[in-house]
Amino acid sequence: MYKAAFSRLLPGPNLIVMHTHKTKPLGLLLISPIFLFLLSCSGSQDQKVDSFLGFDVSVESLDKFLTDKMEEYDMPGLTVAFINEGKVVHNNVFGYANREKGIPVTEKTIFEAASLSKSVFAHFVMTYVEAGKLDLDRPLYEYMPYPDIAHDERYKKITARMVLSHRSGFPNWRTDYEKGELFIQFDPGTDYSYSGEGYQYLAKVLKHIDQTDWEGLEANFQRLIAQPMGLEHTVFIQDEFAKTHKAEPYDEDGQWISPEQDVDSLTRYQFVAPASIHSESLDFSKWMISLMNKEILTEASYEELFKNHSDVGDFDGIEVKYTLGFFKPILPIGNFYSHGGNNYGFNAFFVMDVEKDWGIVLFTNSEYGEKLGADLFLHMLTGPIDGKIYAILALFAILLLTGLVFFVRFIVRKISSRQAA
Repeated sequence: MYKAAFSRLLPGPNLIVMHTHKTKPLGLLLISPIFLFLLSCSGSQDQKVDSFLGFDVSVESLDKFLTDKMEEYDMPGLTVAFINEGKVVHNNVFGYANREKGIPVTEKTIFEAASLSKSVFAHFVMTYVEAGKLDLDRPLYEYMPYPDIAHDERYKKITARMVLSHRSGFPNWRTDYEKGELFIQFDPGTDYSYSGEGYQYLAKVLKHIDQTDWEGLEANFQRLIAQPMGLEHTVFIQDEFAKTHKAEPYDEDGQWISPEQDVDSLTRYQFVAPASIHSESLDFSKWMISLMNKEILTEASYEELFKNHSDVGDFDGIEVKYTLGFFKPILPIGNFYSHGGNNYGFNAFFVMDVEKDWGIVLFTNSEYGEKLGADLFLHMLTGPIDGKIYAILALFAILLLTGLVFFVRFIVRKISSRQAA
């Protein structure tokens, strides 16, 4: 469609003749193709979603992209939301919450957000910092000693800042190792190592500060974060709504994961700071928009939250940092804050630019949700811009040819004037 619309703008012999004709003003020649370009970019009145670079992506093509990817990955169910200019411009659900029983995903279906919990929990932690209950740089043992790691004195160096930026030195989970005991891999604060253990230690500290239990900490999260933001169904500990409307998990082969096979059973029912958030795309998008609007916290707290703290590494030439709770790929076109999540049978992903008020969030009951999230992010960085690129190149060629013609005419006049003299 776009190629046809811009074919008239491609430079040719007639165009050069027009530029050299004395009766055709330059302004008219430039305005005409630019007007045609803008007119052709206006598109139809169909619903559109903006790519990050601002190109229109039709909802129909976007939904087809997602359904095609779901088929490619044998993905049972999906819920997704797109944010443009701080508002949800498209929200949709696909597939099945339970494929065997034919139960479809609906707007009420709840998914596990897995490690997206880390970003939300970091936000929650900052409310304690602002209230003066917690200092990011005070050793956590001064708030609550931790018997699980008391055999290693180095743990007394660990602070909330180190935990939230994965510099505590703890492994991801002690249960990943044969002995099943907590240990420290390096001096806290000296390196990066992704750790759920650190986040859970910090959650225990918050619970201790408030002299409450896990249900009490959940209540505080609802009071300080969820309710002010209008989150109706986002919880660390499943409530009755979540239990009633939750999707079923599926493995990498698209097979249902029975309770007997469930290796993440603890995450399903307890307050696990780095992994137990339950939500759906529309509800979670409210949290993202609140961060874009810098609600709840002060500007200074958001600066701490989004500041680079750790070097994660280089991935396919892209440098990645970790802030307090967010991955931050260093790209020249924007400041992106992101996180993926992977519990057994549930994958999730979000990415946002809080300055541009643009973002994507998706939840799946599949092992390939993070991969789909990366695919969708790359797709939505630019959108289907092939036709627009041809148009831009055509306009550039027109301007270049125009300048060249006038430069040649200028040189010819100079030579003629010198010969006449």
